[in-house]
Amino acid sequence: MLTILGFAMIATFLVLIMTKKMSPIAALVLIPALFCVIVGQGAKLGDYVIEGVGNLAPTAAMLMFAIVYFGVMIDVGLFDPIVRGILRFCKADPMRVVVGTALLAAIVSLDGDGSTTFMITVSAMYPLYKRLKMSLVVMTGVAATANGVMNTLPWGGPTARAATALKVDAGDVFVPMIPALATGLLFVLVLSYVLGLRERRRVGYLSLEKALEPETAETAETVLVGGGTGPADAPGTGTGATSGGGAAAPEQGDGEDERLQGLDPARPTLRPRLYWFNAGLTLVLLTAMILELLPIPVLFLLGAALALTVNYPSMADQKARLAAHADNVLNVSGMVFAAAVFTGVLTGTGMVQHMADWLVGAIPEGMGPHMALVTGVLSLPLTYFMSNDGFYFGVLPVLAEAGAAHGVSSLEIARASLVGQALHMSSPLVPAVYVLVGMAKVEFGDHTRFTVKWAALTSLVVLAAGLLFGII
Repeated sequence: MLTILGFAMIATFLVLIMTKKMSPIAALVLIPALFCVIVGQGAKLGDYVIEGVGNLAPTAAMLMFAIVYFGVMIDVGLFDPIVRGILRFCKADPMRVVVGTALLAAIVSLDGDGSTTFMITVSAMYPLYKRLKMSLVVMTGVAATANGVMNTLPWGGPTARAATALKVDAGDVFVPMIPALATGLLFVLVLSYVLGLRERRRVGYLSLEKALEPETAETAETVLVGGGTGPADAPGTGTGATSGGGAAAPEQGDGEDERLQGLDPARPTLRPRLYWFNAGLTLVLLTAMILELLPIPVLFLLGAALALTVNYPSMADQKARLAAHADNVLNVSGMVFAAAVFTGVLTGTGMVQHMADWLVGAIPEGMGPHMALVTGVLSLPLTYFMSNDGFYFGVLPVLAEAGAAHGVSSLEIARASLVGQALHMSSPLVPAVYVLVGMAKVEFGDHTRFTVKWAALTSLVVLAAGLLFGII
């Protein structure tokens, strides 16, 4: 019964947010509370929620101070050279913009943290998507999928969890998977090229000079060239898709400056004289994260305080920078604590364990010698509906034990377990995805509806490449 109710709870949540019947925060809180009562454990709801909040509190703190830190770094211009390089490649062509989004997300993902990747990618690309009237769900979908593939880096989390759970070396797990993961990343670039062509046909493209200029009534009618008169068949709408093809007039009253503010060389928040200090501070921060010198929330707290103090000595300036990023901090931390209710009930009631046991028990006996393949396939739904900790420490050892009985090595099982990460990064249980959709001003349901199919396909490409190269 708990298995059925667990799947029913997840399905109810997804349906309600994808059909926009409830906001993600409300659904994350109310749906699990209802199902906790249904399973007869309503009296323990408070305990489950407190436990869930306690487990996710460090993540919420990390995200809060990471948003402040990287928000300040974007304000002072640390990432301007990277962004300008990507935009020079893009040339305000929608196809190149989408490919540039994938490249930027992949490059920044080298830091191993999805939240920072999304903050930098969205801050850089959002104004261009808005100015070109492109669909913002394309941006969020491509960024999430590219980051999902790169999330398998040894310091990204899943690889370390798999190695720890199965008591194998992380290098032995990751290094042989590089060809398969490279194939997955190549597929993301091909996918972004195809999606970019669709956007180009839908909205046309501007010259880079025009894209950087304020829009006027005249340019709104004349600067779009190419197929800008067709119907708006963008794959998803979000807030970035237009309601009609061609050169739509800029939206009024949304508070958005249609210029690329993030690249304005005259913006008052720039601190060019402190560029190398900020670059060094960021390098030290990322190195300390990789070496685990201190807990990540503590590192970001210290980094944010130091970045604010050095770059903006005035109290008024510090308050202004904090206020500028307050919306993102509140939205993301609110989502994380709401997700704590969902995960707390799912785990506390035992639903997640019953779901995992049912899935493992449903594997036919004849599939025993192919447990690596089975693990790869199961990693898609399990890492989407469960946290990485739940999957790698709760389910993976069971799969590895079943594989060992048929001569399948733990290393193969561990490698196969990484396959689902491209899909995992769009899971409603991943706090970073709320940074992505929040900063991009995209409805979570729109993002899910657009991204899941492409992310799942990317994961299957990684699995197929692993089989082809004999890695799995």
